[in-house]
Amino acid sequence: MNEATINQATSLQIWPLVVYFIAVIALVLTMLGLSWLLGERRANAATNEAFESGVVSVGNAQGRISVDFYLIAIFFVIFDLETVFIFAWAIAFFELGWQGYFSILVFIVVLVVALVYEWRSGALDWGIKARTDFDGRPHINASPSNAQSSLNLTPAGTATLTPALAPEVTTKPTTQEESR
Repeated sequence: MNEATINQATSLQIWPLVVYFIAVIALVLTMLGLSWLLGERRANAATNEAFESGVVSVGNAQGRISVDFYLIAIFFVIFDLETVFIFAWAIAFFELGWQGYFSILVFIVVLVVALVYEWRSGALDWGIKARTDFDGRPHINASPSNAQSSLNLTPAGTATLTPALAPEVTTKPTTQEESR
């Protein structure tokens, strides 16, 4: 094959990509142009309000959310990604042989150990938590603050929960004469 034939074959192979790229640019420009022509031009108070999925927002977007939601989301991402690796291993099962089998076995054992650790440490529990050490005994906080309940372990091995005390607020009643 000479150089002219190679250049012609290369240009024929790239031609569908060029057509596709031009079509995508034309589609994007058409959508932007139509939205500019047909879009609403007047602004009112409702235009700047937050609106999601047909529900008008209520309250502040900066509200506090429990860390449990974040933990469960992270655990989902971690274990969901591992299923992708296991699926890829299953596709290439026959090509990988025994070495691939033992590799995925070690991988799954590490996952199970991580899941057991999360379960035993109480990371998967919802609601009011009393964190435990890995041996199942209650975790003792070395420096409990005044605003938290404290879990105390007696020498006999029983746990007692001391509830947090609300701060005392003392106010002096004022009369109209004192406020003048």
